[in-house]
Amino acid sequence: MWLMSYITDHSLAPPSAAKGELSSGGSGGTSVASSEEHKALEMCFPYGVVSVPPSGERAVVLPLDDGEVGLGVIANSVGLQEGEVMLYSKGGATLVLKNDGRVLINGAEVRNG
Repeated sequence: MWLMSYITDHSLAPPSAAKGELSSGGSGGTSVASSEEHKALEMCFPYGVVSVPPSGERAVVLPLDDGEVGLGVIANSVGLQEGEVMLYSKGGATLVLKNDGRVLINGAEVRNG
């Protein structure tokens, strides 16, 4: 009984995700500063989407068996309805897919035909 108690009290907690500020990005990988520095991270994106997040964004890092991966940045509220999708760039370009089928590019509706 005392052995189980000792093991429980002195066991290491499993690694968990960390949140911090993205301190660099680019072809050399991404670094995130949280309670510790996470360097040369590969970023994780849905298939077909690639991005280099700008410095200063809040990012999430997840430990894996063979290292760490950046899960991406924490999105800011942009006023989308549930189910809508927005792509945006640091320079301000936007592409919004609306629930009613409309497509907005930089705020202008694109019409088919």
